[in-house]
Order: sequence, then C-alpha cells, then structure tokens
Amino acid sequence: MERLSAADLSMLWPEDFGWPQDIGVIGILDGRTLVGADGRVHIEMLRRAIGARLPVVPRFRQVVHTPRRGLGRPLWVDAPDVDLDRHVRVVDLSGEADLLAAVERIRRRPMDRARPLWQIWLFTGLGDGRIGCFIRVHHAITDGIGGVSTLATLLGAGPADAQPAAPLPSTRELLADNLRGHGAALARAAAAAAHPVRTVRAVREGWPALREVVGEKAPRTSLNRPLGPGRTLTVVRGRLRATRASAHTHGGTVNDVVLAVITGGLRDLLRSRGEPVDGVVLRTYVPVALHRSQPALRRGNADALMIVPLPVGVPDPAERLRSIAADTALRRGFRRPSGGSLFRTGFVQRAFLPLLARQRWANTYVANVPGPREPLTFAGVPVLELFPLVPLIGNVTLGVGALSYAGQLNLTVVADAAACPDIATFTAGLQRDLDSLTAHTEEARRDA
Repeated sequence: MERLSAADLSMLWPEDFGWPQDIGVIGILDGRTLVGADGRVHIEMLRRAIGARLPVVPRFRQVVHTPRRGLGRPLWVDAPDVDLDRHVRVVDLSGEADLLAAVERIRRRPMDRARPLWQIWLFTGLGDGRIGCFIRVHHAITDGIGGVSTLATLLGAGPADAQPAAPLPSTRELLADNLRGHGAALARAAAAAAHPVRTVRAVREGWPALREVVGEKAPRTSLNRPLGPGRTLTVVRGRLRATRASAHTHGGTVNDVVLAVITGGLRDLLRSRGEPVDGVVLRTYVPVALHRSQPALRRGNADALMIVPLPVGVPDPAERLRSIAADTALRRGFRRPSGGSLFRTGFVQRAFLPLLARQRWANTYVANVPGPREPLTFAGVPVLELFPLVPLIGNVTLGVGALSYAGQLNLTVVADAAACPDIATFTAGLQRDLDSLTAHTEEARRDA
C-alpha cells in the first residue's frame, strides 16, 4: 500500500486554484521508420512497445484513490486496465512552428484522474522525417530528477513481465494502515522529544535555508501577477560541453550559467517594460533534489527549495555569473528540509495555497535537471532533442526549465500568455548571453 507523500499531495491541490501541475518533455524524433508510405504514423507499433514497458513503470499503471474520511490520505492503486488508445495519440501539424502551440493546447486540457496521470502525444508534419513528441506526466507522480529516471526506464529496451492489477484495499486494510501511519508519526514525535538537543541542532542547521524564504522579500515587478489559464512556450538551444567549460572558467556550475543567462533575459525584459534594473536583485526559487535511491527506483517528489538572488543590475554576463556562482556555493552548503516536511497534511497545504497568489518570496522559477548522457531511443526510434516543460504556480508568471541531454543543454521558457506577451524579448536576451559566455570559452580553448 503506497500512500501519496506530503510532497506528492502538494502537487494535487494547486489545480483547484487553476494552476495545472503537469511536467514533461518535448522531444524531436528521427521518425523516418515510424511513418508509412501513406504518411501515417505506425501508432499501433508504438502503443505495443510502450505497453510492453509499463510493468517497469508502476505509476503509469496506477491512479490516485482518495478513501473516505478516517481512512487516511490518498494512495496509489492499480487501474483495472490502461487504455493505450487514450494515452498514446497522434496529431498532424503543418510545420515545426505549430509544435509548441499544439503542446500548449494539450497542456490546457486537464487529465482525467480516473485514469493513470500520463500521456504521450506524437506530432507529424515537422518535415525532414522528424516527428515531435510530448510526454506529459502529472507532478504528483514524480519531480524532475525522478522524471528523467522514469523516462529512461520507459524508453528502455525489451518487454517486461506483465503483472495483474492488484485489488483495491479493503476498508479494514485502509484503517489498519492509517493507524500504523499515525503510530509511526507519534513514535517520531516521541523520539524528537526524548532527544531535545538533537532536535534543536537540526532546527538550527535548517534555519539558514528557511531564512532564505522568510528573511527577505522579492522586489515588486511586473513578473508577479495573478496567473491566467494560457501559456506561451519558447525554447533555447545550447551546448553542454561549452556551458560546462564556461562554468569552470568562472568558478561556477552549469546551473550557475543557466541562472546567469536567465538573469540577462530578465534584465532585458524589465528594461523593455520601462522598469528599473540598476541595483535591482530579483529572487528565483530553484528545486534541490534530495533523492537518495538508485535512479531506477526514484518515485514521487523529493526536493527542497533554494532561493537564489539574480543581480539584474549587472550588465556584464561574466561578472553576473561570478556573482551568482559565489552566492550559490554558499547556499548549497545549507541543510534543507524536504518541501513535504513543512506542510504534512492536506488541510494545511490547502490553507497555505491561497497565499501563493500574493507571495513575495520569489519573482520567478528555474529548474535545471541533468538528463541522459547518451542518446535515447523511443521504440527503436532515435531521440534527437529533448526540452523540459515546467509548471507555474501562484503569481509567478515566468519559469524556465533546463535539461541536459546527449551533449545538449536545452531550455524551455514557460510564461503566462496574458502577463508576458513580450516573452520574445526575454528569450532573445537569454540566448544572447548564453551564446556570449560559451563563445568566449570556445575561443579561449582554440587560442590555447
């Protein structure tokens, strides 16, 4: 019996406020072997290949079951069957320019919670034998790091042994499990009370990370507005090796480079809106992975929150990178509790969520996930590119996902369509600074 963790539960309630919590990847496939002479995708072949791998991805065969009051929090239960005709579908496009708009149209359709919370969409019509792909997963199933592991497992080779669906737990089983859970919680509380010195030490060690959130406020800018239903998606392509070299040159990490170039895009965006940038330091929240299991076993959400200052007042991208690298090096040393440990019950989570529409902790959101180093195949079809998709929540109208894949470093910008009609300005500034930092590194390598 697998109950949703507190962190997993926190991904369900935002949808009641109109904030969908889907994550996923947009892929470009070499689809020449997938398309027949009539121009149609061999969709049945793909469905059979995906169906053969479902036994090794349990969450793709399960649904969220909410028991009645007194029987505990929601849990994962096996679906009676998985209708792959509904989960794996094809859309015809008129060109690559339509791909991101098509993904956005799909993202706006809520997933049916009576079915497993995932979808795979294929898009024809991109030209040059390519096919688009959108793998959509609800955030309650996994976080970014776990999502990469799930993707690699799903796209692995060969069929797996099918397993029959387990029956729904009985009322007696649910009640007993709920009582065991309460007993374990009381035992943990008693252990903490019995060792007050250890408890105080843990609180003291976690205080610097908590102070990041509650100690300072984000500046007021046009980036924080109530979210509407629509999103605009744009992508940026980069080279992982050059980005890593640039990070090394300036004493930082790949994540620091990502944050520095995003800061450059934000600088351009605010200036184009007539807002001040001199001396302004924005704040972004960045998930920090806490997974301790082997990649193939990573399920659910296991991350903490880190707030990073973004000095938009600094015009030079290299100086900006050095500043961010020095700051994050300090912050990475903080002990961070899991996000789920702060709000353990659904009641508290739902009570807290309305505050996010008026929060002043962060101006934007950035998630950088290390992806597969080697190229993947999807039912034997080479995966050429991957771009991550991240959700927005509260009053944060702009977020960026970054994903490394087979030597690439690709970013997807997700913006509220109404609040950010000028997102092209942000994307252009981001791409310019990324090209600038990596070009200088490559020139230095050639000169050496």
